[in-house]
Amino acid sequence: MTDKKLDPRVSEFETEEQAASYDRWFRAKIEAALKNDRPRIPHDEAMARIYATIERVAAKRKKSA
Repeated sequence: MTDKKLDPRVSEFETEEQAASYDRWFRAKIEAALKNDRPRIPHDEAMARIYATIERVAAKRKKSA
């Protein structure tokens, strides 16, 4: 089977099969996340954790520079 090549200006994938494979993978990840019964983290708390990680990495880079 020949897989149709995709235009790089339109798609980040080289072929339709690569695009379809990624779509299946992505949908499975979303489905798993929606079925996950772990407690949800509020947006503000998630962002605070992310900013703390960014600050920690930036400080570590500054130290080693």
